[in-house]
Amino acid sequence: MSEALTMEATMDAPPRLDVDRLLDDRQTRIIVCCGAGGVGKTTTAAALGVRAAERGRKVVVLTIDPARRLAQSMGIDSLDNTPRRVQGVQGAVGSEGSEGSEGSEGSGGGELHAMMLDMKRTFDEIVEGHSDPERAQAILANPFYQSLSAGFAGTQEYMAMEKLGQLRARDDWDLIVVDTPPSRSALDFLDAPGRLGSFLDGKFIRVLMAPAKVGGRAGMKFLNVGMSMMTGTLSKLMGASLLKDVQTFVAAMDTMFGGFRTRADATFQLLQAPGTAFLVVSAPEPDALREAAYFVERLAAERMPLAGLVLNRVHGSDAEQLSAERALAAAENLEEGGIVDQESGKAGLRDSTETDPETDPDTETDPDARIERETGADTVEADKDADADADVDLITAGLLRLHAERMQVIAREQRTRDRFTSLHPEVAVAEVAALPGDVHDLAGLRAIGERLAAGVPAGA
Repeated sequence: MSEALTMEATMDAPPRLDVDRLLDDRQTRIIVCCGAGGVGKTTTAAALGVRAAERGRKVVVLTIDPARRLAQSMGIDSLDNTPRRVQGVQGAVGSEGSEGSEGSEGSGGGELHAMMLDMKRTFDEIVEGHSDPERAQAILANPFYQSLSAGFAGTQEYMAMEKLGQLRARDDWDLIVVDTPPSRSALDFLDAPGRLGSFLDGKFIRVLMAPAKVGGRAGMKFLNVGMSMMTGTLSKLMGASLLKDVQTFVAAMDTMFGGFRTRADATFQLLQAPGTAFLVVSAPEPDALREAAYFVERLAAERMPLAGLVLNRVHGSDAEQLSAERALAAAENLEEGGIVDQESGKAGLRDSTETDPETDPDTETDPDARIERETGADTVEADKDADADADVDLITAGLLRLHAERMQVIAREQRTRDRFTSLHPEVAVAEVAALPGDVHDLAGLRAIGERLAAGVPAGA
């Protein structure tokens, strides 16, 4: 019976995601970690970067994590819009994961750089790179541009794609690992750049551009007649200078609007290219895996290369042969036995004190009483041993109950994962065993990398 269950479990198991093979493949130039918020995307991206660098790749990790945990884990005081070298991470030439030497820098060995997306600074770089200094200064000082670059819906996702395109064009690294922005929906990462590009290249912008193109009084007359109704409410709510700021911004950005859509399309095609690999990151929880399933389906619809699913914080046990039911039954037996022994021990202790020679001097010379007293001393020692055994039983029962809880968690996670794999049996999976604490240094990232490579959380 057990052999049949084992064979069935093996047949139903999803294909294993070989993380080291993915990292060692020199044709893989971009790895995108995506998924719902709070599932460990940032930690996964950083761990992949560390492991790839120590296996000989020149890696840059781009993160959009507002908690700034990546900088702390990598021992960098602060991350900004410029890639910075991570000290203490070196790899040997090649991709076999051998130890690097101090002289490997610059000799083809592995390197790791990390950066954090500065959304506004990236937007500023686009403006400065695609306009003359005078026009760039006018755009950067424009109030409407400052609001747009700092918090317009979709700007962060768009700028993440812009920065990815910039990093890829520099060709300073042979692997870029992207930690996607935290979003309320996993699909925002793919949708938002298109939405912002459509806005900047849409009808509203073209209407605002028309007066500048007509010029002079005719242009202002067109603006006042054609836009007065549409902007009247906005001017009342947001200030009389709104329309002027928007018009100035549009006039200054006139030559750049087409470039936004062009670059967005180019980056989208880059994500579809064979050198890109998407890793959907999730946790063994229903909501997180539901988001992961949506993302897998969307990536397939957009024809983007999915490498597999990383399932973080999976629990395991070295004693899986002991079921939750058997552990609970054993705990109950020990607890019941401990209570009986404890009562017996206390009763014996009370009996032994009744013939204490200090309270009954007449027994001092009575041979029978002396024998009874000596026997009572033995009984006290036996009772102490019984109490100690009862304490051990209670501790053992507590451990058995903890094990039962762990096995119940494992069973629940297994059922959740099985629902996902039944819908997407073709998706390779790497299960990452849960760590006892948070990751806060390179050693922790290496531990995550090792568990990623193992792919199975045996005895977490």
